[in-house]
Amino acid sequence: MKSSRLVSILLLLQTRGRMTAAQLAEELEVSVRTVYRDVEALGAAGVPLYGDAGHAGGYRLLDGYRTRLTGLNADEAEALFLAGAPGPAAQLGLGSVLAAAQLKVRAALPAELRGHADRISGRFHLDAPGWYADGDETPYLPAVADAVWNSRALHVLYRRWREPTDVERRLEPYGLVLKAGRWYVVAGPGPRTFRVDQILQLTPADEEFTRPHDFDLAAYWRAYQRDFHDRLYRREAVVRLAPGVTLDRATDHRTHQDGWTTATVPIESVDHAHAEFLRLGAGIEVLEPPELRDRIARTVAELAERYGMTTAPRPSVFTP
Repeated sequence: MKSSRLVSILLLLQTRGRMTAAQLAEELEVSVRTVYRDVEALGAAGVPLYGDAGHAGGYRLLDGYRTRLTGLNADEAEALFLAGAPGPAAQLGLGSVLAAAQLKVRAALPAELRGHADRISGRFHLDAPGWYADGDETPYLPAVADAVWNSRALHVLYRRWREPTDVERRLEPYGLVLKAGRWYVVAGPGPRTFRVDQILQLTPADEEFTRPHDFDLAAYWRAYQRDFHDRLYRREAVVRLAPGVTLDRATDHRTHQDGWTTATVPIESVDHAHAEFLRLGAGIEVLEPPELRDRIARTVAELAERYGMTTAPRPSVFTP
């Protein structure tokens, strides 16, 4: 809608300063000609903006001009208050800042939209961590966040999984990511990804670094997740699933006359798959790889002996 686009142009110029018509068109996904018409409409409405010609030109607002948030509609106001994350903000040392900002936004809203915002915040609560996940202790998170913001290098003692476990690292922190309740810092050189809760000691370095101008934190994280998934599930298992039993990652399903389904499942390792498949009890039979099938059979035999069964049930041999 045109009215929404006009507000977007106004807020873009207010937050970013000078922007060319081409930049505005790309941001709003419209033509440059549409931007020209919208700018004329804003000027006719009394908005003090002007354009500079030339290579370094563009549109900008008159210095000191600020708009109020009356351009928000009901859906935008609801989404704004639903997006508030007091837990992570408090961990970053910004809890009071977030509360003050929400209070100011709420005060700037018309009465009707204020009611919408109050209802959404009173009916929805976002809790990112998993239900059974313990909260990670991240005492150095505020210091890492400060280094990210001010482009300051860090010297850390970091605990990793492989030997040697405790290593010293110099980090140039580019950004922070909160994933499922756990904080990660993406840092150069590299860049590489580190868990903030695994930082054992931290000393700010008395030096600044230059963040790569083309580094895109969101794009990096998407690629990192894809690579992590590919590294994690390098092997496959062939299983039979009882009627009604499903596995999210299973592919190549073939259903048989008895109602059981043969499927291929990516697995991280034999150890991980052993624990994961045992949770399905009698609803699954592992066909391949042989070492996983044999290990589950041994576990079943041990359980049968522990519970007093004289003969452990042997998994049936099945040829798909």
